[in-house]
Amino acid sequence: MKSKLISGALTVAVAAAVSLTFNPACAADLTIKVGHGAAEGYHMHKAWLKFKEVIEDKSGGKISVEIYPNGQVGGDRELTEAVQSGIVDMTCPVIEVMAGWDDNFSIPGLPFIFGSRAEALAALDGKFGQSLLERAENYGLKGLGYMENGIRQITSNKCPVEKPADLKGVKIRTMQVQAHMDAFKLMGANPTAMSFNEVYSALQQGVVDAEENPLGHITSSKFYEVQKCITLSGHVYSTHMVLANPDFYEGLSDENKTLVEEALKEAIDHQQKIIAQEETEQVQFLADQGMKVTRLTDEQRGEFQKITAPVRETYLKKADPVLVEALQAK
Repeated sequence: MKSKLISGALTVAVAAAVSLTFNPACAADLTIKVGHGAAEGYHMHKAWLKFKEVIEDKSGGKISVEIYPNGQVGGDRELTEAVQSGIVDMTCPVIEVMAGWDDNFSIPGLPFIFGSRAEALAALDGKFGQSLLERAENYGLKGLGYMENGIRQITSNKCPVEKPADLKGVKIRTMQVQAHMDAFKLMGANPTAMSFNEVYSALQQGVVDAEENPLGHITSSKFYEVQKCITLSGHVYSTHMVLANPDFYEGLSDENKTLVEEALKEAIDHQQKIIAQEETEQVQFLADQGMKVTRLTDEQRGEFQKITAPVRETYLKKADPVLVEALQAK
Protein backbone atom coordinates (compact mmCIF):
# COMPACT_ATOMS: atom_id res chain seq x y z
CA MET A 1 0.00 0.00 0.00
CA LYS A 2 1.43 3.37 -0.98
CA SER A 3 1.56 5.98 1.74
CA LYS A 4 0.94 9.54 0.61
CA LEU A 5 0.70 11.70 3.65
CA ILE A 6 1.10 15.15 2.14
CA SER A 7 -1.67 17.53 3.23
CA GLY A 8 -3.61 19.85 0.97
CA ALA A 9 -2.14 22.92 2.65
CA LEU A 10 1.38 21.58 2.29
CA THR A 11 0.75 20.73 -1.36
CA VAL A 12 -0.19 24.34 -2.05
CA ALA A 13 2.76 25.73 -0.07
CA VAL A 14 5.37 23.52 -1.70
CA ALA A 15 3.94 24.00 -5.18
CA ALA A 16 3.96 27.77 -4.66
CA ALA A 17 7.58 27.71 -3.50
CA VAL A 18 8.64 25.72 -6.56
CA SER A 19 6.70 27.92 -8.99
CA LEU A 20 8.19 31.08 -7.50
CA THR A 21 11.75 29.87 -8.03
CA PHE A 22 11.30 28.24 -11.44
CA ASN A 23 12.77 30.26 -14.31
CA PRO A 24 10.81 29.79 -17.55
CA ALA A 25 13.65 31.34 -19.53
CA CYS A 26 15.76 28.30 -18.70
CA ALA A 27 13.10 25.85 -19.85
CA ALA A 28 14.34 22.91 -21.95
CA ASP A 29 12.61 19.90 -23.46
CA LEU A 30 12.59 18.44 -19.96
CA THR A 31 13.25 20.08 -16.60
CA ILE A 32 14.11 17.96 -13.55
CA LYS A 33 13.18 19.67 -10.27
CA VAL A 34 15.39 18.66 -7.33
CA GLY A 35 14.85 19.82 -3.75
CA HIS A 36 17.03 19.25 -0.69
CA GLY A 37 17.68 20.72 2.74
CA ALA A 38 21.45 21.31 2.65
CA ALA A 39 23.24 24.65 2.39
CA GLU A 40 25.02 25.56 -0.84
CA GLY A 41 28.43 25.04 0.77
CA TYR A 42 27.66 21.48 1.86
CA HIS A 43 29.11 18.54 -0.08
CA MET A 44 25.67 17.10 -0.79
CA HIS A 45 24.64 20.27 -2.66
CA LYS A 46 27.92 20.13 -4.58
CA ALA A 47 27.01 16.59 -5.58
CA TRP A 48 23.70 17.82 -7.00
CA LEU A 49 25.56 20.54 -8.90
CA LYS A 50 27.66 17.80 -10.49
CA PHE A 51 24.44 15.91 -11.33
CA LYS A 52 23.09 19.05 -13.01
CA GLU A 53 26.34 19.60 -14.91
CA VAL A 54 26.47 16.04 -16.27
CA ILE A 55 22.78 15.92 -17.22
CA GLU A 56 22.80 19.25 -19.03
CA ASP A 57 26.12 18.58 -20.75
CA LYS A 58 25.38 15.04 -21.95
CA SER A 59 21.85 15.93 -23.06
CA GLY A 60 23.13 18.83 -25.11
CA GLY A 61 20.89 21.20 -23.17
CA LYS A 62 17.73 19.22 -23.91
CA ILE A 63 17.36 18.46 -20.20
CA SER A 64 17.80 21.10 -17.50
CA VAL A 65 18.01 20.59 -13.75
CA GLU A 66 16.53 23.10 -11.30
CA ILE A 67 17.91 22.73 -7.76
CA TYR A 68 16.12 24.13 -4.69
CA PRO A 69 18.60 23.93 -1.75
CA ASN A 70 18.42 25.13 1.86
CA GLY A 71 15.00 23.65 2.49
CA GLN A 72 13.46 26.29 0.21
CA VAL A 73 10.45 24.06 -0.37
CA GLY A 74 10.45 22.30 2.99
CA GLY A 75 12.42 19.98 5.23
CA ASP A 76 13.24 16.37 4.47
CA ARG A 77 9.80 15.07 5.36
CA GLU A 78 7.97 17.73 3.35
CA LEU A 79 10.27 17.22 0.36
CA THR A 80 9.76 13.45 0.46
CA GLU A 81 6.01 13.96 0.43
CA ALA A 82 6.38 16.53 -2.35
CA VAL A 83 8.18 13.91 -4.45
CA GLN A 84 5.39 11.42 -3.70
CA SER A 85 2.91 13.98 -5.03
CA GLY A 86 5.00 14.91 -8.06
CA ILE A 87 5.51 18.55 -7.09
CA VAL A 88 9.25 17.93 -6.99
CA ASP A 89 10.85 15.22 -9.16
CA MET A 90 13.77 14.21 -6.95
CA THR A 91 15.10 14.69 -3.41
CA CYS A 92 17.46 13.02 -0.93
CA PRO A 93 16.30 13.04 2.70
CA VAL A 94 18.24 11.47 5.55
CA ILE A 95 17.12 7.87 5.43
CA GLU A 96 15.62 8.09 8.93
CA VAL A 97 12.74 10.07 7.38
CA MET A 98 11.70 6.88 5.63
CA ALA A 99 11.78 5.09 8.99
CA GLY A 100 8.67 7.09 9.84
CA TRP A 101 6.85 4.69 7.49
CA ASP A 102 8.99 1.58 7.89
CA ASP A 103 11.39 0.74 10.75
CA ASN A 104 13.63 -1.16 8.34
CA PHE A 105 14.92 2.18 7.01
CA SER A 106 16.42 2.88 10.45
CA ILE A 107 18.99 0.09 10.08
CA PRO A 108 21.75 2.03 8.22
CA GLY A 109 21.67 4.71 10.94
CA LEU A 110 21.98 2.40 13.94
CA PRO A 111 24.96 3.25 16.18
CA PHE A 112 28.09 1.33 15.15
CA ILE A 113 26.18 -0.87 12.68
CA PHE A 114 29.12 -0.23 10.33
CA GLY A 115 32.77 -0.43 11.31
CA SER A 116 33.90 2.20 8.82
CA ARG A 117 32.80 4.38 5.92
CA ALA A 118 34.15 1.79 3.48
CA GLU A 119 32.01 -0.89 5.10
CA ALA A 120 28.92 1.34 4.97
CA LEU A 121 29.44 2.18 1.31
CA ALA A 122 29.96 -1.47 0.42
CA ALA A 123 26.70 -2.45 2.15
CA LEU A 124 24.70 0.37 0.55
CA ASP A 125 26.15 -0.40 -2.88
CA GLY A 126 25.30 -4.08 -2.47
CA LYS A 127 22.26 -6.26 -1.90
CA PHE A 128 21.42 -4.59 1.43
CA GLY A 129 21.21 -1.11 -0.07
CA GLN A 130 19.37 -2.33 -3.17
CA SER A 131 16.76 -4.04 -1.01
CA LEU A 132 16.08 -0.78 0.82
CA LEU A 133 15.79 1.12 -2.47
CA GLU A 134 13.23 -1.40 -3.71
CA ARG A 135 11.36 -1.07 -0.42
CA ALA A 136 10.79 2.63 -1.14
CA GLU A 137 8.40 1.60 -3.92
CA ASN A 138 5.92 0.54 -1.22
CA TYR A 139 5.58 4.22 -0.29
CA GLY A 140 5.07 5.81 -3.68
CA LEU A 141 8.77 6.52 -4.27
CA LYS A 142 11.52 5.33 -6.61
CA GLY A 143 14.82 4.72 -4.79
CA LEU A 144 17.81 5.52 -7.00
CA GLY A 145 20.85 5.52 -4.73
CA TYR A 146 22.59 7.07 -1.75
CA MET A 147 24.40 10.30 -1.03
CA GLU A 148 26.29 10.80 2.20
CA ASN A 149 25.27 13.03 5.07
CA GLY A 150 28.39 12.19 7.02
CA ILE A 151 29.82 10.26 9.94
CA ARG A 152 28.48 11.61 13.19
CA GLN A 153 30.90 12.86 15.86
CA ILE A 154 30.34 14.17 19.40
CA THR A 155 31.06 17.76 20.49
CA SER A 156 30.68 18.91 24.08
CA ASN A 157 31.42 21.46 26.77
CA LYS A 158 31.88 18.64 29.29
CA CYS A 159 35.37 17.57 28.30
CA PRO A 160 36.95 15.27 27.40
CA VAL A 161 34.69 12.51 26.07
CA GLU A 162 36.89 9.44 25.88
CA LYS A 163 34.53 6.75 27.18
CA PRO A 164 30.76 6.30 27.60
CA ALA A 165 30.95 7.18 31.30
CA ASP A 166 32.16 10.68 30.34
CA LEU A 167 28.67 11.34 28.99
CA LYS A 168 26.90 10.54 32.25
CA GLY A 169 24.41 13.32 32.98
CA VAL A 170 25.43 15.28 29.88
CA LYS A 171 22.53 16.96 28.06
CA ILE A 172 23.10 16.14 24.41
CA ARG A 173 21.10 17.19 21.38
CA THR A 174 20.26 14.42 18.92
CA MET A 175 18.06 14.10 15.86
CA GLN A 176 14.55 12.93 16.51
CA VAL A 177 15.65 9.33 15.97
CA GLN A 178 14.67 6.92 18.72
CA ALA A 179 17.61 4.58 18.15
CA HIS A 180 20.07 7.45 18.63
CA MET A 181 18.33 8.62 21.78
CA ASP A 182 18.26 5.08 23.17
CA ALA A 183 22.00 4.70 22.51
CA PHE A 184 22.91 7.88 24.39
CA LYS A 185 20.66 6.88 27.28
CA LEU A 186 22.66 3.67 27.59
CA MET A 187 25.79 5.83 27.88
CA GLY A 188 24.18 7.72 30.75
CA ALA A 189 23.54 10.92 28.80
CA ASN A 190 20.30 12.89 28.71
CA PRO A 191 19.44 13.08 24.99
CA THR A 192 17.19 15.88 23.77
CA ALA A 193 15.77 15.87 20.25
CA MET A 194 15.46 19.27 18.58
CA SER A 195 15.49 20.83 15.13
CA PHE A 196 18.92 21.43 13.65
CA ASN A 197 18.35 25.17 13.33
CA GLU A 198 17.86 25.41 17.11
CA VAL A 199 21.12 23.68 18.06
CA TYR A 200 23.53 26.64 18.04
CA SER A 201 21.40 28.80 20.33
CA ALA A 202 20.67 25.82 22.61
CA LEU A 203 24.42 25.24 23.02
CA GLN A 204 25.08 28.95 23.46
CA GLN A 205 22.43 29.28 26.18
CA GLY A 206 23.39 26.05 27.95
CA VAL A 207 20.06 24.35 27.21
CA VAL A 208 22.21 21.40 26.12
CA ASP A 209 25.86 20.67 26.84
CA ALA A 210 26.67 18.68 23.74
CA GLU A 211 25.53 17.64 20.27
CA GLU A 212 26.49 15.13 17.59
CA ASN A 213 26.78 15.77 13.86
CA PRO A 214 29.00 15.14 10.84
CA LEU A 215 32.09 17.33 10.58
CA GLY A 216 30.59 19.30 7.70
CA HIS A 217 27.68 20.48 9.82
CA ILE A 218 29.87 21.13 12.88
CA THR A 219 32.13 23.45 10.91
CA SER A 220 29.57 25.13 8.65
CA SER A 221 27.26 25.85 11.61
CA LYS A 222 30.19 27.20 13.68
CA PHE A 223 29.52 24.94 16.65
CA TYR A 224 33.20 25.46 17.52
CA GLU A 225 32.18 28.90 18.81
CA VAL A 226 30.02 27.32 21.51
CA GLN A 227 31.73 23.95 22.09
CA LYS A 228 35.06 23.17 23.75
CA CYS A 229 35.89 19.71 22.45
CA ILE A 230 35.15 17.15 19.79
CA THR A 231 35.46 13.38 19.96
CA LEU A 232 35.85 11.58 16.65
CA SER A 233 33.52 8.83 17.79
CA GLY A 234 32.18 7.86 14.36
CA HIS A 235 29.15 6.39 16.09
CA VAL A 236 26.71 6.66 13.18
CA TYR A 237 27.14 6.63 9.42
CA SER A 238 24.42 8.99 8.22
CA THR A 239 23.14 8.59 4.69
CA HIS A 240 20.72 10.32 2.34
CA MET A 241 18.46 8.17 0.14
CA VAL A 242 18.02 9.58 -3.36
CA LEU A 243 14.33 9.38 -4.27
CA ALA A 244 12.35 10.15 -7.40
CA ASN A 245 8.68 10.36 -8.22
CA PRO A 246 7.78 7.03 -9.89
CA ASP A 247 5.62 8.63 -12.60
CA PHE A 248 8.40 11.08 -13.45
CA TYR A 249 10.98 8.30 -13.61
CA GLU A 250 8.86 5.87 -15.63
CA GLY A 251 7.99 8.69 -18.01
CA LEU A 252 11.64 9.04 -19.00
CA SER A 253 12.88 7.37 -22.15
CA ASP A 254 15.32 4.48 -21.65
CA GLU A 255 18.08 6.79 -22.84
CA ASN A 256 17.18 9.46 -20.27
CA LYS A 257 16.85 6.91 -17.47
CA THR A 258 20.39 5.78 -18.23
CA LEU A 259 21.53 9.41 -18.30
CA VAL A 260 19.98 10.10 -14.87
CA GLU A 261 21.58 6.99 -13.40
CA GLU A 262 24.99 7.79 -14.88
CA ALA A 263 24.81 11.41 -13.70
CA LEU A 264 23.83 10.28 -10.22
CA LYS A 265 26.79 7.90 -10.06
CA GLU A 266 29.16 10.67 -11.12
CA ALA A 267 27.60 12.97 -8.52
CA ILE A 268 28.03 10.40 -5.74
CA ASP A 269 31.66 9.74 -6.72
CA HIS A 270 32.27 13.50 -6.80
CA GLN A 271 30.81 13.88 -3.32
CA GLN A 272 33.09 11.18 -1.90
CA LYS A 273 36.16 12.94 -3.33
CA ILE A 274 35.07 16.22 -1.73
CA ILE A 275 34.43 14.55 1.62
CA ALA A 276 37.85 12.85 1.61
CA GLN A 277 39.53 16.21 1.13
CA GLU A 278 37.30 18.25 3.43
CA GLU A 279 37.33 16.03 6.52
CA THR A 280 41.06 16.28 7.13
CA GLU A 281 40.88 20.04 6.68
CA GLN A 282 37.84 20.32 8.94
CA VAL A 283 39.45 18.46 11.86
CA GLN A 284 42.50 20.73 11.61
CA PHE A 285 40.26 23.80 11.33
CA LEU A 286 38.35 22.87 14.50
CA ALA A 287 41.65 22.36 16.35
CA ASP A 288 42.84 25.77 15.10
CA GLN A 289 39.65 27.31 16.51
CA GLY A 290 40.61 26.01 19.96
CA MET A 291 38.60 22.80 20.16
CA LYS A 292 40.28 19.87 21.89
CA VAL A 293 40.23 16.96 19.43
CA THR A 294 40.00 13.44 20.85
CA ARG A 295 40.74 10.50 18.56
CA LEU A 296 39.50 7.26 20.10
CA THR A 297 41.73 4.21 20.18
CA ASP A 298 40.25 0.91 18.94
CA GLU A 299 39.84 -0.13 22.58
CA GLN A 300 38.02 3.09 23.51
CA ARG A 301 35.74 2.86 20.47
CA GLY A 302 35.03 -0.72 21.46
CA GLU A 303 33.59 0.51 24.77
CA PHE A 304 31.07 2.66 22.91
CA GLN A 305 30.22 -0.22 20.57
CA LYS A 306 29.69 -2.61 23.46
CA ILE A 307 27.41 -0.38 25.51
CA THR A 308 25.19 0.40 22.52
CA ALA A 309 24.88 -3.25 21.41
CA PRO A 310 21.36 -3.65 22.90
CA VAL A 311 20.05 -0.94 20.55
CA ARG A 312 21.38 -2.73 17.48
CA GLU A 313 20.03 -6.06 18.71
CA THR A 314 16.57 -4.63 19.39
CA TYR A 315 16.18 -3.11 15.93
CA LEU A 316 17.69 -6.03 14.04
CA LYS A 317 15.29 -8.45 15.77
CA LYS A 318 12.36 -6.43 14.40
CA ALA A 319 13.85 -6.06 10.93
CA ASP A 320 13.05 -8.01 7.78
CA PRO A 321 15.24 -11.16 7.95
CA VAL A 322 16.15 -10.72 4.28
CA LEU A 323 17.64 -7.30 5.04
CA VAL A 324 19.50 -8.60 8.08
CA GLU A 325 20.96 -11.45 6.05
CA ALA A 326 22.07 -9.04 3.32
CA LEU A 327 23.62 -6.75 5.92
CA GLN A 328 25.53 -9.56 7.58
CA ALA A 329 26.81 -10.70 4.18
CA LYS A 330 28.26 -7.26 3.43
